[in-house]
Amino acid sequence: MTGRAVHRRAVLAAALAAPALPSATAVAQGFPTRPVRILVTIGAGSAADILTRSMAEEMGRRLGQSVVAENRPGAGGNIAGEVVKRADPDGHTLLMATVSTHGINPALYRTMPFDPVADFAPVTLCATSPNVLVVSPDSPFNSVADIVAAARARPGELTYSSGGSGTSQHLGGAVLEQMTGVRLTHVPFRSAPESVNAVLAKQTTMTFASVPVALGQVQGGRLRAIGLSGLRPMPGWPEVKPLAELGLPGFDVTAWFGLAAPARTPDAVVARLNEAARAALDTPAVRERLAGQGMQVLEGGPAEFGAFIRSEIARWAPIVRASGATAD
Repeated sequence: MTGRAVHRRAVLAAALAAPALPSATAVAQGFPTRPVRILVTIGAGSAADILTRSMAEEMGRRLGQSVVAENRPGAGGNIAGEVVKRADPDGHTLLMATVSTHGINPALYRTMPFDPVADFAPVTLCATSPNVLVVSPDSPFNSVADIVAAARARPGELTYSSGGSGTSQHLGGAVLEQMTGVRLTHVPFRSAPESVNAVLAKQTTMTFASVPVALGQVQGGRLRAIGLSGLRPMPGWPEVKPLAELGLPGFDVTAWFGLAAPARTPDAVVARLNEAARAALDTPAVRERLAGQGMQVLEGGPAEFGAFIRSEIARWAPIVRASGATAD
């Protein structure tokens, strides 16, 4: 017998003696074996945080294990994204992916700690949420037309605050500039609530605030809403129209959120997570709470979410380039 044949027989014998790996179905049937963590890229009280915590209890009921939201903000969500990328691909560590981590950041950062497509297994798109353009209640601006006219008359004088460079609040202002040809001055802060506080304190002219952060302030008369950044009106806030209906056709800077697992997570585990997440989102109490925060539930399968992520990366790249924004 030749040396090559002996080696081949030894390899086959070792393979036969090795324990069989569990099938994907068996892995899914045993999943989860411990609590499931969902890392949230933004702080407490944000739309992403409210969404994740609203889903967690219902998901836990269906999975038979607790589901825990864990806030891990920083670097536009890249810190949390890298943690999930490096986690074991067994479905126990998930990311609440956002328009930043899986749409804007690839164009914003010269070096990314993960590939939004290759390093994740999409689970499901969960919800979208518009921002709302707000000014102080004694501002002279009552409409987007007022803002554009003043910006044209005084280039660079009007300011808008955001929760940081490359956030949806920042790019809301950038898209407003690109669509109207005006020049505004961007004033970044460390968080979205701080950017709203800047308008309250009259340090900045306006901001594109997330609805959960701004809603109470507007209803309490401490801020004035000019218009929504999404294409659709909010059912519970009919008096505030989309900017797309107020002279800026096609204006769409909408935040979105979806669950993603590490790449190589078994398809059967992803399917079970998808089922649990969509069941949670279909719960009337969850839908009612999210609607009250300006969020629209948008479910789908893993393949649909994956295609959506790729389309968002392509959509945001030219907008970020034109804005000149960079985070490095």
